[in-house]
Amino acid sequence: MSSDRNAPRRRSRRRSRICGLLVGVFVLGALSACGSSSPTAPSADGPAWLQALIARIESEPVTNPPSSVVRYRYHGAPVYFRPARCCDIFSDLYDPAGALICHPDGGITGGGDGGCPDFFSARTDEQVIWRDPRG
Repeated sequence: MSSDRNAPRRRSRRRSRICGLLVGVFVLGALSACGSSSPTAPSADGPAWLQALIARIESEPVTNPPSSVVRYRYHGAPVYFRPARCCDIFSDLYDPAGALICHPDGGITGGGDGGCPDFFSARTDEQVIWRDPRG
């Protein structure tokens, strides 16, 4: 008779263990999914200025569309492009040392600053270096 009295208590403990296990599995699954998407961080050997740029972007509010950094070849040299985030905001094109070359598009007219009018037609070898994982 004493074993029948303890049966509900054992079932309750069993349910608690199962719930705890399920919560743990869910949390581990969510954490592992965060690291398995498209590029979200520059490679460890990426330029320091690029790592600093990405850290700055990550400290800012999420943009729409989400921010990204894309590497291209432009007139034979590698360049890094940060697309316009919205509306009248300029996009940015950087040389390998992190110096701003121009603003290919964006701004009030949408045509950039005129500093590299052939960027979109002359760029090649697209490689997404980083995409904001928050957006």
